[in-house]
Amino acid sequence: MDKIDRKILAELQMDGRLSITDLAERVGLSLSPCHRRVKALEESGTITGYKARLDPRHLGFNFSAIVFVTLREGDHKAVEAFENSVVQIPEVIQAQRLFGDPDYFLYVVTHDLIAFQKLYDEQLSSLPSVLRLTSTLVMKDVVQDRIFPL
Repeated sequence: MDKIDRKILAELQMDGRLSITDLAERVGLSLSPCHRRVKALEESGTITGYKARLDPRHLGFNFSAIVFVTLREGDHKAVEAFENSVVQIPEVIQAQRLFGDPDYFLYVVTHDLIAFQKLYDEQLSSLPSVLRLTSTLVMKDVVQDRIFPL
């Protein structure tokens, strides 16, 4: 990956809807070489997709929480069962496996506190192999959807 590829990635991170013509102009390439580079970045897996960023409040998601999960067992079967189950919960918009304790970080959005309590009681607490859930409420997003520093 060279300096031009990094410029392409930086521009696409800021605006994934850029036309190839506009992108080529911004990075100082002609149309065909720019298109080839974008295609190569997509095929290599460096660019994994394009999507719209949505404001959760406009969709009615006015409540968010971070939930830390500690599993009872850490064997392959328990981890796989937990992960297969957590991906089925649409309100979990981010889930990361961690080293150490706790085992997982979940970012959860709901419409309000009552909806979160119901989700917590009915789904999160009944996930396979859960020993302990610890949650904290998000007061304010300070840094969100930050682009990679290229």
